[in-house]
Amino acid sequence: MFDRLQAFIQNLSERQPEGEFPPGDPRVAFAALCFQVMEADGTVSEDEREMLRDLLRDRYDLAGEKLNSLIEAGREAGQEAVDYYRFTSDLNRHLDPEERVELMGVLWDLVHADGERSEMEDHVIWRIADLMGVSDRDRVLQRQDAAARQSGGDAGGE
Repeated sequence: MFDRLQAFIQNLSERQPEGEFPPGDPRVAFAALCFQVMEADGTVSEDEREMLRDLLRDRYDLAGEKLNSLIEAGREAGQEAVDYYRFTSDLNRHLDPEERVELMGVLWDLVHADGERSEMEDHVIWRIADLMGVSDRDRVLQRQDAAARQSGGDAGGE
């Protein structure tokens, strides 16, 4: 029986298409959270798409089909998700506390990519930060820093 189960699992893994990212891959989790944030306000702008593509390309040194495959895997995972826990737990296993705070800055940069910030985007990032153990203070500081980067100056009293 064990041999039969092992053969079944091996058969499943052999059927995965080339370039597929495995379950639990932190790159897919990161991309999925990015999609969750981008889609929170109901629209995904071209600026947001372009920023996501640049982020994934630079962060993971990917190009061409591999980059497209990661983007698609992240988009699909984000659409199938019922909550953020799956993605945040994958990332929590791979990121130290400083990297988790940095991740909030990246997500805020995505929010500001289209020049607008919505309550829904705020809420999504708040939930993600909470699940990743990022303090309210660090989350707000990252939001202010992202706003300052977007406006090219000081975020002031945001």
